Amino acid sequence: MKTLKLLIISALILGYGTLSAQTETEKVTHYLLTSAEDVQLTHLKADPVTYKGKEAIRLTNDSETNPEYNQETLAILSKTNFTNGTIEIELAGLPVSGSVEGSRGFIGIAFRVDKDDHSRYECFYLRPTNGRAGDQLRRNHTTQYISHPDFTWYRLRQETPGMYESYVDLVPGDWTRVKIEVEGTKARLFVHGAEQPCLIVNDLKKGETVGYVALWIHATTEGYFRNLTISFESIPE
Repeated sequence: MKTLKLLIISALILGYGTLSAQTETEKVTHYLLTSAEDVQLTHLKADPVTYKGKEAIRLTNDSETNPEYNQETLAILSKTNFTNGTIEIELAGLPVSGSVEGSRGFIGIAFRVDKDDHSRYECFYLRPTNGRAGDQLRRNHTTQYISHPDFTWYRLRQETPGMYESYVDLVPGDWTRVKIEVEGTKARLFVHGAEQPCLIVNDLKKGETVGYVALWIHATTEGYFRNLTISFESIPE
């Protein structure tokens, strides 16, 4: 315990971007996300900022590599090796100024990102502008589970309406606490520190796989992330 306290104090003094503590069966990694250290960007630009009084990393679409706004946009935590565990983060999303009407500020966390093919992953994300919409059906689409590339939001909504989406109160651009619990083929999404999940998935489409954790936004989103903690079983490299 003394060693862990010294590690945390030293890292805060020196401004390190990541902290780690490990036992034989569990690993806890903390990313401050005040820089793009240990982050692999896919069609994204990353800038350290202070947003609403908190230090964070801002992610926006890289228009040079993604001019049509139709490519996967991930910021992969390149040192993660995740299968089962808990992911906790603070995030804030809003539509980019001047984006199309259908933009919702889509923002979330991808997990079990395939290490060879980054287009394959599981993901929970939020649609912040839906949270207080005047239309109830739109509110019902505030949270979303997807499994790319095969199970897009559109396919899941068409084939199993209402099963992989739900409502939660959100305000675009506000800091929001998110927690994701993953075990085997099940995952649960918690928002605002709630004791109960707002979305439950009992059949993760890729099965129980191993992969990266990544920050996820849609190309039409201005996204902010900070204070990421990943607790998971240690998986042999």
